[in-house]
Amino acid sequence: MLALVPISRGDESRPNLLFILADDLGWSDLGCYGNEYFETPHLDQFASQGLRFTRAYSPAPICSASRAALLTGKSPARLGFEFVTKPEAVYQPLNEPLRAPPFTLDLPLEEITIAEAVSAVGYETAFFGKWHLNRHYQRYLGWSPTHGPKAQGFQVAEEDFGSHPYSYWNDKSERTFLNLPDGKFPIDSMTQRAVDFLKKPHEKPFFLMVSHFYVHAPVHSRIKWLHDRYARAIPAEHPRHDDLAHYGSMVTTLDHLVGELLTALDAAGLTDSTLVVFTSDNGGHPEYAGNAPLRGSKWNLYEGGIRVPFLARWPGRIPTGGIVEAPVIGTDMFPTFAELAGAPLPSHLDGTSLVSRLLDPETPAETRKLIWHFPYYHPEAGFSNAPPKIGIDDGITSQTRPHSVIQSDGWKLIHFYENSVDELFHLPSDLSEQIDRSQAEPVRAKRLHQELESVLSESNARLPIPNPDFPRKK
Repeated sequence: MLALVPISRGDESRPNLLFILADDLGWSDLGCYGNEYFETPHLDQFASQGLRFTRAYSPAPICSASRAALLTGKSPARLGFEFVTKPEAVYQPLNEPLRAPPFTLDLPLEEITIAEAVSAVGYETAFFGKWHLNRHYQRYLGWSPTHGPKAQGFQVAEEDFGSHPYSYWNDKSERTFLNLPDGKFPIDSMTQRAVDFLKKPHEKPFFLMVSHFYVHAPVHSRIKWLHDRYARAIPAEHPRHDDLAHYGSMVTTLDHLVGELLTALDAAGLTDSTLVVFTSDNGGHPEYAGNAPLRGSKWNLYEGGIRVPFLARWPGRIPTGGIVEAPVIGTDMFPTFAELAGAPLPSHLDGTSLVSRLLDPETPAETRKLIWHFPYYHPEAGFSNAPPKIGIDDGITSQTRPHSVIQSDGWKLIHFYENSVDELFHLPSDLSEQIDRSQAEPVRAKRLHQELESVLSESNARLPIPNPDFPRKK
C-alpha cells in the first residue's frame, strides 16, 4: 500500500499548480510513450518522476474548443464551443448535406475558468503563451482586451510567440538556420517570461499556465545542428524527409523548453511544493506527427485526434514512475486543481477530480462515459478534394464530417450525422479502430447511441441541421 500524505488547506500545504500545455503534440511523439525517433529527455525524466497516463484524452480534436473545455471543466458540447474562434458567427461556406452550427467567437465571460476559481481562494494566477479563445485581435492569435486571459481570471498575462515560427514566418528572409553550437537552443522569450515569474518571490500559492505554441505548424526549425541530426536519421527517399526533420526538431525544442521550466522550478526551491501537469490540446497533425498505432489525427474523433500525452509530478505526494491506465480527459483539470486549491466548484461541470488517483494510482477505476462532439466539416478549404478515408499515419489531411463519440468501459461508438451511421470499436482489442463491430453488437451499439443522445441533449449541444442550400451548383 502507498503511504499518502493528507492535503490540508493552509497556504503552506496547498500546492502551486503549473499547467504546461503543448500544441498539436501527438500521443506517440514522446520517448516515454514509445517513440524511438524523437529525443525528449526532459519529458522522459519528468515521466519517471511522476505518473504517465496511457488513456488520457483532450476534450476536442481542435485547438480553441479543447482549450475552452480545459479551462472551464465543461465539454465543448455544453459550452457550444466546438471549433476554432472565427471573426464572425457565420456558417461554414461548404456545399455539403449538413449545416454546422455558426462559429463561436469568444469564450463567454460568464464561464468560470480555473484561474477565476483559484484566484478567489487566494491563488496568484499567471498565463503565458497561446490563448486562442477570442477572435483574432489586431494580429493572428492576438489577445482581445475584453476576452483575453486578464478578463478570465489571470492576474499576470503576457503575449509572446517566443521562438516559434509564428514569430518570423511572415518574413521569408528570417526562415534561415541559426548556426548555434551543438546542444544550444535559441532563447524563447515566452518561456523566459514564465521563468521570470517563477524566480520572483511568491507570498501565495500560484496557478501558472504555460501554453506553448510548439509543435503547431508552420513546421520549421532554425536550429541547424538539430535539424541536421534528424535529417541524417531519416531515409533520404522518404517523401516527407525535410518536413519530418523540422518536426522532430520542434518536438525536441518543446522538450528543451519544458526542461527550462522545470529547472527554474528547482532553482526557486519550488519543486516539492508544486504539482506539474503536462498534456496536449489535441492529437498530432496528420502530415507531421506519428500517431501510429492510433487511427486518425487532429480534426477528427478517432483515437489519433483525441488521445494525448498526460504526465503529472508532485514529489512526495505522487508516486514515481507509475503508469495509469484509467481514462482521464482534459475537463478533469478544473475539478482537480479546484480541489487542491480548496475552491468551490461551479455547477454543471463535465470533468471529475483526479486528486485521489494522483495520490494513489491504484485507486479502482470507475466506469466513465466520456463524450466528444464535433458537428463541423474539415478542412474548410478544399474539402471536396480531400480523401474521404481516415487512416493511420497516411500523411494526409482527410475529410472530417460532423460526428460525435461516446466511450464507456473500453467500447467506443462514433455517430456520423450524415445518413445517421454508427461505428463501434472495442479499444482494448482494437486500439487502431480497424474492426467496426456495430453489426456484430447491435444491442450494445443501440444502447451507447441512446446514451450519447441523452448526454448531448442534457448538455444542450448544438447539432448539425440539413443544409437548405444543398446541393448548390458549383
